[in-house]
Amino acid sequence: MFPFENLEVYKKAFASHQKVNKLLVSNSQIPAYLKNQYGRASLSIMLNIAEGSGRVTNKDRRSFMINARGSTFECVAIVDFLFSQNEVSDAFHQEIKSGYEEISKMLYAMIKNLE
Repeated sequence: MFPFENLEVYKKAFASHQKVNKLLVSNSQIPAYLKNQYGRASLSIMLNIAEGSGRVTNKDRRSFMINARGSTFECVAIVDFLFSQNEVSDAFHQEIKSGYEEISKMLYAMIKNLE
């Protein structure tokens, strides 16, 4: 097992991406450009956590966690827009945003600890 697979923030990002992927595959009404951007941003959260955990220096690890947090914010903006366009349900919107808030807080703590 790789070290990042034990990180709670990685597990949450992975679960979040599974929900996003399921939404994007099943909803044909979401425009292709938004599907692409949301899918990439969601995947970027977990990939940056994984890649950052493999870096040797705290400075490098911190940089990847900052990127992961930025992708989290990007996902929030996209899901807010999709909700405003009635492309996602209120339940999905609230659940996924709650998860993003938790991920963001965890990443922020990691970033501060790596200073």
